[in-house]
Amino acid sequence: MKKNLIDEAPPVIRGFLGYLGTIKGKSPKTVEEYYLDLRTFFRYVKQARGLVPDGVEFSEISIADVTLDLIKTIDLTQVFEYMNFLSTERKNKAAARSRKVSSLRSFFNYLTNKTGQLQNNPVKELETPKLKKSLPKYLTLEKSLDLLSSVDGSNKVRDYCMLVLFLNCGIRLSELVGLDLDDINFSNSTMKITGKGNKERIVYLNDACTNAINNYLAVRPHDGVKDRNALFLSLRKNRISPKTVQYIVKKYLGKIDMGGKGYSVHKLRHTAATLMYQYGHVDIRVLKDILGHENLGTTEIYTHLSSEQMANAANSNPLANVKQKQAKIKSENNTPKKSGNA
Repeated sequence: MKKNLIDEAPPVIRGFLGYLGTIKGKSPKTVEEYYLDLRTFFRYVKQARGLVPDGVEFSEISIADVTLDLIKTIDLTQVFEYMNFLSTERKNKAAARSRKVSSLRSFFNYLTNKTGQLQNNPVKELETPKLKKSLPKYLTLEKSLDLLSSVDGSNKVRDYCMLVLFLNCGIRLSELVGLDLDDINFSNSTMKITGKGNKERIVYLNDACTNAINNYLAVRPHDGVKDRNALFLSLRKNRISPKTVQYIVKKYLGKIDMGGKGYSVHKLRHTAATLMYQYGHVDIRVLKDILGHENLGTTEIYTHLSSEQMANAANSNPLANVKQKQAKIKSENNTPKKSGNA
């Protein structure tokens, strides 16, 4: 986490951040996100209680003076008011509010159950905002092939290799950028991935991946390389940056008319998972391990069905071709008239 953020955190929060990093094994970026969520919460608490000098902007409120005594006075009602503030004033959507709820739960659980600094947990009954369940965006098999066919230019071998790994292995952007030469094991066609929270997993490489890596290694620079162990290098022979990879992927997505809003590097991860599930019939528990998910529920978003699959399912119903028999209806002119009074 950035030093200035650590410096401004009060001791009671700094202890929690240290617990996340050393005991829970969270990455520095994740620890920073927890802190930013807690900073927003305590800025709100101070503002709501009139503990901020007049004229101080919300983004300038310091929480360095937050103490355990202040924390002990927080109750669930104020937390509810904070959630309303996030929705109405800061326009946070359900996903952002859900993450902030998770941060508060972890913090107060640490104070209550891990360190015993609080007797009662004020957020114990705090519910997570209901998230809208939407299908992840992904490329079809045809579009995936188009994407690979679109690669050109002086770095086409490197770019093609990165796209092949994204589409076949479902790795994250940070995981691809962090790949080292010694993470590749050609003897058993595996690749060691360092994922979230520095958790390592092994991914098996198919022929497309091993061929693409071998082709890239044949042209990968050797002289003047600054990070000699980095697998993917930039034009300056440094380890390639996340922003550069994002730019490259966006460029090729644009070439196949998929550069609009919602399509990005992460959508290639969605694509890999979807193709493995739909075409390879990969068991969801195996898919969970391939993707490096902690919870099976996270992987379940990839079990959606394509429109083609749903159409095939509907057409396979044994009642799909049943038609209603047409009743014989006599026209009014041919109907015999009744005699007598109606």
